[in-house]
Amino acid sequence: MPRPETSSSRTRRDSERAAVALSMRDSPRRDLDHFAFSDAGPWTIDPDELTWRRGLRELRARTQAELPELLRRRAVPPLGRFVETVYHMGGALLGWRIGERRQGGAVSRAGLSRRLRQAAEPLGPAYIKLGQILSSGKGLFPDELVAEFKQLRDQVKPEPFATVRQVIEEDLQRPLEQVFASFDRDCLAAASIAQVHAATLQTGESVVVKVQRPRVAKSVRQDIRAMAWIAPHLVGRIPIAALANPPALVELFAETIVEELDFRLEAENMLDIARVLADAGQRIIVVPRPHPQLVTQRVLVMERLAGFTYQDVESMKAAGIDTSAMLRALIIAFFEGAMIYGVFHGDLHGGNLFVMPEGRIALFDYGITARMDETRRLAFLRLVMLGAMNDIRGQLAAYRELGALRPDADLDAVIRDLKLDKPVVDPTQLSSEQLAREIQYVTKALLGYGAKLPKPLMLFVKNMLFIDDAVAHLAPEINIFEQVLHIYAYFAQTHGDRIAAESGIDPSQNALDLTGFKASLGLSGKVESLTHHDLQKRRAIIRTRIEAAGERPRS
Repeated sequence: MPRPETSSSRTRRDSERAAVALSMRDSPRRDLDHFAFSDAGPWTIDPDELTWRRGLRELRARTQAELPELLRRRAVPPLGRFVETVYHMGGALLGWRIGERRQGGAVSRAGLSRRLRQAAEPLGPAYIKLGQILSSGKGLFPDELVAEFKQLRDQVKPEPFATVRQVIEEDLQRPLEQVFASFDRDCLAAASIAQVHAATLQTGESVVVKVQRPRVAKSVRQDIRAMAWIAPHLVGRIPIAALANPPALVELFAETIVEELDFRLEAENMLDIARVLADAGQRIIVVPRPHPQLVTQRVLVMERLAGFTYQDVESMKAAGIDTSAMLRALIIAFFEGAMIYGVFHGDLHGGNLFVMPEGRIALFDYGITARMDETRRLAFLRLVMLGAMNDIRGQLAAYRELGALRPDADLDAVIRDLKLDKPVVDPTQLSSEQLAREIQYVTKALLGYGAKLPKPLMLFVKNMLFIDDAVAHLAPEINIFEQVLHIYAYFAQTHGDRIAAESGIDPSQNALDLTGFKASLGLSGKVESLTHHDLQKRRAIIRTRIEAAGERPRS
C-alpha cells in the first residue's frame, strides 16, 4: 500500500521534477560536449550541480588508506570468520586431496575448481565476488576454474524485495513510492555486492536501480582480514599456476572491492570514463547517465539503455552492424584510456555490456575502474610503444617501473634467464614433457625476480582476455596482424605528437615491428596471417599436451 505523502516530500518531489525539466530544456544537450552519453538521455549532467560528488576525492583517498590495516598480517586471525572460512575452504581442499587429486590432470583441476566454488557460495559476498573476478579470467586461469566460477555470476540468490525497499528508503530518506512510479520487484540481475532492478521515476524516466546488499560493507572488510591471514599459508599449496601467489591476489582483490562498496565512487567513475571517451572523440561506447540527485552510498539510479547481448551476432548483422569495425573501435578506446588518459573500465565481460541498434556499445558496472598515476601511465605507454618496436630490454624496464618486477631486478639477467634473446620456440612443436618443463622453468624464473601483476596491469590483462573472447564471437576470421596495424596507424595519426613527446618514440616515423607480438604467440616472424580460429587450434594443442603431462604418473 502506498504510504501517505507529507508536504515536505511533495516539495522535494516537485523540486526534483523541476530540476529534471530544466535540464531537459538545455540546448543542445550540453553534457554531450563533455561526456560520452546517449544522444537522447532523460536528463542533463552538470558535474558542478551534483551534490553527491562533494568530498569524493577525500573519500577515495580514505578508502585506499584503509587497505594497509585490512591487509596487515596479524598474529591471531579474526577468529569467528576465520573458523568459518577454514571449515569451508579447508574442507574443499581436503576433499580434493583424498579424491580427484590422485587422478591428476583435467580431472584434478575440475574437482578442485568445483569444490572451491561450492565452498565460496556459503561464505558470502566477498568470496562470491572473488569467484566472479576469477570467472572473467579466461586464459589467465584454468578453463575448469573459469567454468565453475561463472556459475557465481548468475546464480547468486537475490535479496527479498522487503530488504531492497528498506535499503532504498534508508538511503533516500523517503518512501519508495515517492521516488518511483513503478518498481519491478524481481531483479534484472543479482551479484555479490548488489542487485539491479528496473523502475520508472515519478518524473517519468525509465531507469535502472542498483541496490547494495545490507551489511555487505562490514562483512567484506571482515573477510579481507581473514583472507590476508590465510593467504600466506596457501603459497605453493594450490596447484593452479595463476594462484601461485595468493597474498598478491588478496591484495589485488582488496584494492578492487573496497571502492565498490560506495556507489558514489562508482557514479564518479562513470563520469570520468565518459569524459575520457568524449575527449578522445570515442562515441562508440555509451556510458549511462547517473541520476543528478538519486545517488548514495548504497543506491545508484541511472538511465536505462537497451540493445543486443554481445554474443547475439546474428541480430547485430541483421541490424546492419559491422561487428569487426565495432570491435576494433572498442579496442582502440580501451587502449586509449590506458595509454593516453590513465583510466579505463576494469571489468569488461559479457554481462557488463550490450550493443545498441545503431552499433554503439552500452557499457555498465563501473565499480572496478583502473586508475594509473602519471608515473605508471607513462611507464605503460612506454611498455606498449617499446613492444611495438620489439625493444625487449625497454619493455622489461617499463614492466619494472609499473611494479611488475622488483625495483632491483637485473634486466640483462631476466633476458638471459627467460631466453628472450634466443630464437622463438613454437610451443605447439614441443612434446608434453618439454612443454611442462618450459612452463615450470619460466614460472620459477619470474617468481625469482619478484614478478607480479599490479592492479592496473592485472585489470588490463583481464580485459584483453575478454577482448580475445569477443574476437571469437564478433570477428573470428579477421587477420589479427592486419587489425594490429590498423590500430597502430590510428594512434600514430591521432596521438603521434603526444606519444613522441612522452615516450620518445614517434609512431609516425617508426614502422610497427610485429616480431615481438608474434613471438609472444610462439610464432616466427615469417607468419603473415593469423585468425582467431588459428589461435584456438594452437591453444587446443598446447592445452592437450599440458594435460597429458599432468596425467602421467610421477616417478
